[in-house]
Amino acid sequence: MARKLLTKPRKTASQERSRATVDALFEATARILVKEGFDKASTNRIAEVAGVSVGSLYQYFPSKEALVAAVIKRHQHKIMHTVRGELAEVLAQPVEKAIRKLVAVAVKSHRVDPRLHRVLAEQIPRVGELEKLETFNRENYTLFRTYLESHRDELRVDDLELASFVCVTSIEALTHNAVLHYSKTFSDETMEALIDEAAYLVTGYLMGSRKNEAGSLSDQRHAGLHSPS
Repeated sequence: MARKLLTKPRKTASQERSRATVDALFEATARILVKEGFDKASTNRIAEVAGVSVGSLYQYFPSKEALVAAVIKRHQHKIMHTVRGELAEVLAQPVEKAIRKLVAVAVKSHRVDPRLHRVLAEQIPRVGELEKLETFNRENYTLFRTYLESHRDELRVDDLELASFVCVTSIEALTHNAVLHYSKTFSDETMEALIDEAAYLVTGYLMGSRKNEAGSLSDQRHAGLHSPS
């Protein structure tokens, strides 16, 4: 019979000293995950790198899975702190600007400690956090659908539920792969061009040929950079 994962913390650190211990455990867990991998992240190894006793670790976390789940949660909070204000700006913008902003925000969110982000994304199913991720994704679809609803008259798509899934999933897949797997080969200019092209792709899907006639955003930006003075 499979062992049930214990992924909830035993208690929350309330005093400054205990918070310092938990922070050290978080940092040690993140470091080991990035440099050595999930399988090497035993509770003994985490405690050793954090400079605390295994007993202290078990006061707060029942397993390494609980620690990894907590690190995932902390990382997600960092991302939301980074992008929350920018996402609020999207609601008041026209479709073309809003889509480009969403792509740019997605790139920015993946650039929050990208090496850790990639490792944590791989471990989400292993530590029982998949359901929370799916809930988070559904919230994103709902927010995007609400935005599309307010611009329905400008869109060629009829099924806004499906359109939200297509757009959010496409943006996430493009930015995830670009930042986490190609950041070393993509220059800043290439990344900006990717943002433009992804925005053009999604906008064209939502609004149809009316936008396609103008040419891609990166073509327009490139022409502007090289136009005669």
